[in-house]
Formats: sequence, C-alpha cells, structure tokens
Amino acid sequence: MAKEKLLLLDGNSLAYRAFFALPLLTNDSGIHTNAAYGFTTMLQKVLEEENPTQMLVAFDAGKTTFRHESYGEYKGGRQKTPPELSEQFPYIRKLIDAYNIKRYELEMYEADDIIGTLAKQAVADDIEVIIVSGDKDLTQLATDNVTVYITRKGITDVEKYTPAHIEEKYGLTPLQIIDMKGLMGDASDNIPGVPGVGEKTAIKLLKEYGSVEALYEAIDSMKASKMKEKLVANEESAHLSKKLATIYTEAPIEVTLADLTYTGPDEDALLAVWRELGFKSLIEKSDMQGVVQEQEKLTFNIVKEITADLLKDEMAIHVELENEHYHSCRMLGLALTDGNSTSYIPAELVCNNELLKDWLEDATKKKYIADSKATQAMLARLDINLAGVAFDLLLASYIVNPAISGDDVATLAKEFSYSNVQSNEIIYGKGAKWAVPEEEVLAEHVSRKAVAVWNVQPIVEDKLKENEQYDLYHDLELPLAYVLGKMEIMGIRVDVDTLEVMGTEIQAKLAIIEKDIYELAGEKFNINSPKQLGVILFDKLGLPVIKKTKTGYSTAADVLEKLQSEHEIVKHILNYRQLSKLQSTYIEGLIKEIQPEDSKVHTRFQQALTATGRLSSTDPNLQNIPIRLEEGRKIRQAFVPSHEGWVLFAADYSQIELRVLAHMSEDPALVDAFKQGMDIHTRTAMDVFNVPAEEVTSNMRRAAKAVNFGIVYGISDYGLSQNLDITRKEAATFIDNYLASFPGVKGYMDSIVQDAKKAGYVTTILNRRRYLPDIKSSNFNLRSFAERTAMNTPIQGSAADIIKKAMIDMDARLRQEGLQAKLLLQVHDELIFEAPEEEVAILERIVPEVMEHAIELAVPLKVDYSYGKSWYDAK
Repeated sequence: MAKEKLLLLDGNSLAYRAFFALPLLTNDSGIHTNAAYGFTTMLQKVLEEENPTQMLVAFDAGKTTFRHESYGEYKGGRQKTPPELSEQFPYIRKLIDAYNIKRYELEMYEADDIIGTLAKQAVADDIEVIIVSGDKDLTQLATDNVTVYITRKGITDVEKYTPAHIEEKYGLTPLQIIDMKGLMGDASDNIPGVPGVGEKTAIKLLKEYGSVEALYEAIDSMKASKMKEKLVANEESAHLSKKLATIYTEAPIEVTLADLTYTGPDEDALLAVWRELGFKSLIEKSDMQGVVQEQEKLTFNIVKEITADLLKDEMAIHVELENEHYHSCRMLGLALTDGNSTSYIPAELVCNNELLKDWLEDATKKKYIADSKATQAMLARLDINLAGVAFDLLLASYIVNPAISGDDVATLAKEFSYSNVQSNEIIYGKGAKWAVPEEEVLAEHVSRKAVAVWNVQPIVEDKLKENEQYDLYHDLELPLAYVLGKMEIMGIRVDVDTLEVMGTEIQAKLAIIEKDIYELAGEKFNINSPKQLGVILFDKLGLPVIKKTKTGYSTAADVLEKLQSEHEIVKHILNYRQLSKLQSTYIEGLIKEIQPEDSKVHTRFQQALTATGRLSSTDPNLQNIPIRLEEGRKIRQAFVPSHEGWVLFAADYSQIELRVLAHMSEDPALVDAFKQGMDIHTRTAMDVFNVPAEEVTSNMRRAAKAVNFGIVYGISDYGLSQNLDITRKEAATFIDNYLASFPGVKGYMDSIVQDAKKAGYVTTILNRRRYLPDIKSSNFNLRSFAERTAMNTPIQGSAADIIKKAMIDMDARLRQEGLQAKLLLQVHDELIFEAPEEEVAILERIVPEVMEHAIELAVPLKVDYSYGKSWYDAK
C-alpha cells in the first residue's frame, strides 16, 4: 500500500503570488481572474505531480492574530489588498470546493499556524507532508518527512526546501530560519529584527553562535564593534522578532487528518466554475466531460430526397458545422422540424438543391435557428442567402441572461429546463479524439438540436416580453446578426506583400536594436531571458533594483518603464520587446488568417459574449492590433479596399462612454462641457486641479483622462496608481477630487447601486440587463465588485447599444441610397467601410448624420471620420 501523503496549501500566499505574477485578466463578465487562474494552474500541476491522499488549503481568518498581543504593529506596514485581488478570493474558495479540497481558517491564527499544526500531527502518524506556499517563513517546518515547496518564477515553478537544501543554501538547519528572521526581521510582516542586520550577517552570526539566545548569552565576549552596539541596543527586538517569526504548531484547530481525505474533484462543479471564470484553455486541456443523460426517444427520418411537403411555413432548422470557424469548415448536415415531424438532410443533399435554396431564401417562411449569424455565413458559402429568420436562440438567451456560460444548443436549452439534447463533446469527443459519428448518431444529434430550438422558442420569447426586452432582441440584436453576418461573409482585404515587407523591415530593425543593446551591455546575451537581462541591468550596469522575483531581478515592462531615464539600454530593450511581439503575434498571425481564395480575413464578431453587450472579434482579433507604436499603426496599411479606385472610410464616436455618463448622470458640468464642445479632459483637469484652462499641463490632462475613463470602468485607487505610476494615496485623492468636482456623477453612482440592490440588476438605455446576484452579498469583496459593476455596466452597455443601432441604420441607409459602399468592420467605437472614391462625398454626409442620431442623448454624439487607400491612411 502506497504511503499516505498530505498536501497543505497556503491559500492567501498563493493567491497573492498568482495575482502579482500574472497580468490583470478579466473574464467576459468583467471579473478579474488572474489570481484565480494562477492558483488553479498551480493546483492542477501539484495534484498531477504529487497525487496526495489528503489535502487542505489554509487561509488567514482576519487581520488580528495572537501575535498582535505581543507586538501591535505586526504586519502593520502592509498596503490594503487591491480590490482586483479581493474580488477573486470568493472564486478561489469556490474553486477549492469544486476540487473537493477541505479549506480551513481559524480566528486569531494565521494559515501558517494551521499548516504547522497539521504537519506536526501528520508526521507523528508517519504521513508524508508537502507544504506549498509563496512565503519562505514556512521553510522552518522542513524535516525528513516535510518538504516545503516555495513558488518562485511565476506560480507553477517551485523550489523544494528539505533540511539538506536549507543546509546547502544557507548553511543552517530549518529551525535556524526562525533565528535568521529574528535577527534580520521581515519587512513584509513588519517584524523589526535588528536594524543593520541583513541576511548575510544573520547567517554568519548563526553559524558562529547557533541561535539568538546563544548569541546574546555570549554577547559580552564579542569584540567591540558597531554591529555589537546594534545587537546590544536591540536585544529585546531580536527576541520579540524570533517569537513573531515562529510558526505555532499547537493551534486549537477543529479539523482532523481524517477530515482531509482527497478523492478528486467534482467534475461537473469544477467545469461550471471554470466556465464562469472563462478558463477556456483549462477546459480544452481537461479530460472532464459533462454527465451523459438518458435521452427521451426521438422520432426522425433521414431524407433521401428533398420534396416540397418537407418544407413548411414555420420551422426550426439547425445546420451542423464541423467547427465554429465556419469560413473554413464543412457542413455536417441539416435538420428541420415543425414540432410534429423532424427530418435530417445529409450535407451532400443540401448543396445545389434549388427547392431547399428557394425555401431558405424565402423571407415569408419563418425559421427558428440556434445561431442565425453562423448559419447565414455557412449557407452563403453554398450561394444561399438565408432570409426569414424569426428566432435566434443564442441571441435571445444572451439577452435574457448575458451570464449564460456556453453557446452550444445543449447548454442554452438547459437554461430553460430543456435537457433532451446532448453536448457536442459527448457526441464527437474532444481534442485528438474528436470524430464524426456514424450517420444515424449524427442525424439524431442534429435533429435533437432542431427540436430543442422549436420547443424552447416560445419559452424564451415569453421571458423576453416579461422582462420588457423583446424590442431589444427583435429590433436590435436580431437584425444586427444579419448585418454582422454580411460583414463576416464580405471580409476585408489584407495585402500579404505589405505585411511581409513590414516583417522584413521589423527583422532589420530588431537586428540593429540587438546590436545596440549588445554594445551598451558590453557583451552578447539572450535578450529574451529575464535572468540574463537582470544580470546585465542590475549587476553589471548597476541600475537601481525596483522589484525582485524569487529567481532574481524583475525585468517586467512596468519595471523597465521606470528605469528608462537611468540608462539608454532600457529604451532599446522595451523597443525590442514591442517589435518582437508585433512580428510574431500580429504580422505572422495575420498572414496565417488570410484566406487564399479572396486575399481577405474574415473575422468573426462575437455577438453574445460580453456581459456589457460589447462586440468582440476573433480569428483574427482585429480589436487588439496595437496602435500606440508607429510600427503597430502601420500594420493597418495592409488593410485595403477590395477594388481598384476604392477607399476605406473610417468613422468613430468621440468619447462615447463619457457622453453616455453625462447623459445618465445629468451632471451639469459634464453636460455643459459636451454641449459647449469643450475638450472634456481639459475641463476635468480644470475642475480637479482647480486651475484655468491655460494652466492645464499635459500631465494634468493625462491624469484627468485616466480618471475620466477609469471612472467609466469602475477603476480603483490601485488600478489608477498603476496607470499613472503614482502612489495609491495620490490616486485615491484624484478620484475623490473628481467625484467632488462632478457631484452628479457621484449621485448617479450612489443611486444606481441602490436601484441595483432593489432590482438585482442594472439596465442600459435600451433595457439590456446585467444581473448582479452579489449586490447584497454579506461578503465585502463580492459586494464591492457587484457595486462597481452596477456603476459602469449601464455606461459601457449603452455605448454598445448605440454603435449596434448605428450599424443597423447604416446598413439600411447604404441600401436606401443605392450605394456600392459596404460596412466591413466594427472595432471598439469605430466603423470601417469600403467604397468607390466617387461615393466618399455622400458618405461624408450620411455617416455622421446616421451615427450621431442612432440614439438621442442629453448631449450631442460626435463622430470623426476620414478616408484613404488603407485603414492606416483613413486615420
């Protein structure tokens, strides 16, 4: 029988480590997820490698512990936890529960004490113990049966501390780690130690004397020196610091080793949390699948010949695609039902069938579809122009609840208590095991999807009407799907030669920058290695150390930006990194997405994804092309019209979210500024800094701009401090001054939170809802995030509604004017058209007219436009 193994995790420490190791990430609902994601990847790795029989995650219970009785300033210097991290703790706990791992915290004690107590009990029972933390304090617990894993690079790389490793690294025993902390102190825990004693001195003293107590017993015989004076003057502090650094292994815990048995995760619960947090890569790598449910019997027939009596005036249809990349995939089959009879048509029969083509193109024949945009795009490849879409399950479900996780028919139908259809994973398998099943199984699966759409349609539409959202669905999202479908089918031409020339130019620039870096460094090294770069910058060139990681010096972008004035090499390194990313992600990435048959990219617009209603694009993502760097902006030179003598025409809303904020808050100063046509950031700087317009500096305007847009996105003092490279205190003052200067904004924020607490949701101008189940939570972190979401969602969501309405109106106006111009792209607040040069004068007149009047606000909407031979020239 294998030996028992207990795995003990330091929850707070690992969450903090993950938060600061990874960039701020958010899921589609706007919840920050970097700490939860890092914690999960660490947990996955350690579970896979260690295969424990028992597990526990320990958390700190609160700010006050028994150590504060000895020293009131214990941990007193710590900054308040960033709200972007605080909001993730409930999700980390949710993840731990889904893994079926015991978690525990104890009033007046720290996670370290819980871990120390359980480790001691386990060793007494001859159980092997592995402790995982980001805090080296725990290394004092190492024994022959206890190994302490300390995370270093990122979150998944660990250094394993055994007594032998500690001896090799420090020349000390594990228990002497406590003495070392007693002498050198610990700034992170505000343990004072002996001033002037660092790690090297502490180790030297301990090698000579053995312990703090032995050192002070022999202090009189020590040779006179400044060090001796410091030790004598701070004896009490040394003894106190050792006491504070000692992990208590007799904590009165109520959990026993028998409670910690680990048998594996609850797969359904874990998948649900991963979906909620948007951990798509983890889901794809996982072997977990949903539970296969017993299905009710379904009667359907496989069509051998398409006849007129098969096609009715009102039907649910489902076109099954090989994958979601429908511009480069094949159709697997089509099913349709009128609620009484259900038929499956094999893919080969769908192609070139005039009877079916006429029915699909007949606008008087009502079609209920799971995803009309994808279906429209797929059928267009068969020269079928889908018409008559009367219901779209994906869009209707999204409006009823934008937090629904998943877009397959099984998931959507299940939200409305219909479960007579299986997930694609169950039918096809996943990853390398994906395969099309035999025709009978495929036919039944596709038929079940059509039947699901038919049965769910009245339920969902009733819900939309009950919520007063039917107009939003029917008049905005449904027609928008048709417009977006046309845009996806149309695509935008990308000149591969231009991209390749850019790639060659960037490679040449990289070679020059590389040479400059080597000259300034005085040697060649791997610029992409943070470790080698750290040695060059901080050891060889002597630049000031701003941040350290477990493996050495931090060379992250924020660190390098702060060092630009210190040495010329830093500017070159930042430039090198930016150009390298442009080359690999955008130039090479875009070239791969160009379709050879038309030299275009056909991005897919995700219409039912974000919680705010914003569109996003994938394959490729055209919303992320970096435009701060000139080389990044130049990538837009490759986006060109489809025809000779045509131009690209770009129109974008100016500060749309701030205009929506002015409209919703009715703040007189904001409304007046927009009505007067003032620069809003200058106006904000005038009010926040209390200076006239002529005294507003570029830095003041920059700070005002960050606060303006930060307010819209519910920014915290931590987030603003990162954006402006200022202290959190200064950032908090900026925010307070802003809210004092615009009391209407403060009033709006307070009232919207109160309304959300009553209703449980917030709405946009067009009644798009976002539900906030945590708005009344007793958990401060969950409640705080819900409150920030309540403040910013109506603004972001209303801006999304406006541009969506503008797209529908523009599509109609182009047809009304009989123009050849086509709408190609939507990127953030910008619309991009292509048109013959002779139609530019008409576009200059009608585009601002349509966009500025898409929805009437209390302040004017403003549209800027330009045109040129490429997207770059049109800016």
